Amino acid sequence: MTNMRFKLLGRSGLRVSELALGTMTFGEDWGWGASKEDSQKIFDAYSNAGGNFIDTAINYTNGTSEKFVGEFIHADRDYFVVATKYTLRDGNANKQDPNAGGNQRKNMLRAVETSLKQLNTDYIDLYYLHMWDFMTPIEEVMRGLDDLVRSGKVRYIGISDTPAWVISKANLMAELQGWSRFVASQFPYSLASRDPERAMIPMARTEDIAMTVWGILGGGVLTGKYRDENATTRYDSASEERMKLADAMVKMANKHGVTPSQIAINWVRQRPGSGAPIIPILGARNLAQLEDNLGALDFTLTREQIAELEDLSPIQLGFPYDFLTSDNVRNLVFGETYDQVDNHRNILWK
Repeated sequence: MTNMRFKLLGRSGLRVSELALGTMTFGEDWGWGASKEDSQKIFDAYSNAGGNFIDTAINYTNGTSEKFVGEFIHADRDYFVVATKYTLRDGNANKQDPNAGGNQRKNMLRAVETSLKQLNTDYIDLYYLHMWDFMTPIEEVMRGLDDLVRSGKVRYIGISDTPAWVISKANLMAELQGWSRFVASQFPYSLASRDPERAMIPMARTEDIAMTVWGILGGGVLTGKYRDENATTRYDSASEERMKLADAMVKMANKHGVTPSQIAINWVRQRPGSGAPIIPILGARNLAQLEDNLGALDFTLTREQIAELEDLSPIQLGFPYDFLTSDNVRNLVFGETYDQVDNHRNILWK
């Protein structure tokens, strides 16, 4: 057992482990990924470490991911919190059908039945809208998802890869109508890509929405592997700034006897967010990668280490944040009492 702890999933009473297991690698249908045997080993290692939060989607490896997850959780279904997603076309969808993808109710109802069948379960713990399609009215989405919750097929709802303003509007509409609200939001976030700090993270904190984040290793850049002259692949889009950040993480990791991946995971895991936790999603192609990722639970970064890393990857918040948090503006608001004002309600999320 590791030091796995549990957190409440946003404004709900649902307890989920502080690290989620991503299963997009389960299955080899896309020409890469883990075999069923290796997927089982990854799942077992995560479960044995105390993890209960499994993340999949209807389209991952053409449905194989959901099928594997369904088999793996079958012996203890109630223990696991299973999250899946709809929006994208799955491998069985009719390519000529314009409604086989998207956020609309028709696809939602088709997709949930497919996922229930593939997962071999009677209910889905957390059902995500996968991506915003900019076509379906928000009220259609929220009423449709609420119907699924009321039917018992879905326990909670979440939303992935969607603008912050859409999520805020959707939750307000749900509260006014007495419908189920989003308790989780999913998006990419890492030390190499801090863009969500501009809108997504402040929104989630304000709305009391848990943040389940992917891409925590920056496409592998933060592991330092692309500096290896013997690397079989290169990450051509990695800027020199990102590569220097990776170099610093490798140096820090070597100094403290940990790995760069563990540092990257802990930077995300330790972000402040009382009431709106950030839960990294681990994506591993083999058992060794998962075991390395789980090692992040055995230590924490110090404030000095976090500050050192953030100095190497600063975030420019831009307007209106830089303007509203400038000393001139804050002094105009608070006058000479500026330094005495409780900053816990600062507009910034930190």
